[in-house]
Amino acid sequence: METRELRYFVAVAEELHFGRAAQRLTMAQPPLSRAIQRLERRLGVVLLHRNARGVALTEAGSVLLREARTALDAVEAAERRTRRAATETPGLVLATKAGASRELLSKLLDGYAAEPGAVAVEVVLCGPGEQERLLRDGRADVALLQRPFDTTAGFDTEDLHTEQQVVVLPAGHPLADRTHMSMAEVTTLTDLPLPRWPRRDGSHPGGPGPQVRDHTQLFQLIALGRACAIVPESLRATLRDEHATVPVPDAPAVTTVIAWPPHSRSTAVADLVRTATRL
Repeated sequence: METRELRYFVAVAEELHFGRAAQRLTMAQPPLSRAIQRLERRLGVVLLHRNARGVALTEAGSVLLREARTALDAVEAAERRTRRAATETPGLVLATKAGASRELLSKLLDGYAAEPGAVAVEVVLCGPGEQERLLRDGRADVALLQRPFDTTAGFDTEDLHTEQQVVVLPAGHPLADRTHMSMAEVTTLTDLPLPRWPRRDGSHPGGPGPQVRDHTQLFQLIALGRACAIVPESLRATLRDEHATVPVPDAPAVTTVIAWPPHSRSTAVADLVRTATRL
């Protein structure tokens, strides 16, 4: 398979519409349809169900969509890392979720800067789930991820810190003085629904509440009494007086990990990882 074919297929699979996919690819629809048909013939499988209502992925198509994204990310990563390796000034790009693991990140940067041979570290602050994407496509050399929110499959990782979760409520809410709440209680709050977060595939999983893009937007909605959220305990440090937190003991623990591509041979990445595990 060629990368061009994979890009064509991913566009159709994500749009589920040949016309919109063709516009996205800035090409005509007939050659796009023929390219997908040739790909199906070569693989000997049906990738898409086509009918008058539109297009739907088959099971084989769903598998190829996942694999194609991974393959295209690898190609993009190879291009970016090759170009960056040719620059005169060496450095590292570290991706992390904005607002997450602030104390740990500060200690890591200070500790690494004190190491002999330390290089400049560019910190990219991301929205939820974006740091994993940057690491996969080569825009970042290393990332701080949080399980179970982020997927670490395909990366080498070291666990750094595990913490419990709390629910964030408006400060004046009747439940703000509780010593603890259960997951079941939080998920059934009708006046403060859990938010919906965007995913790469365009879906917005989560609760029935408002759609959010980042923690700044989320915390403002909570202060306005429009939502609540279950977050790692360390995010308490970023909250204001207009927020209250209540522990949720049965919520899954959150583990912060440092992750890097398994094929990395960067001495700087190795030094940063060693600093992180030592701290």
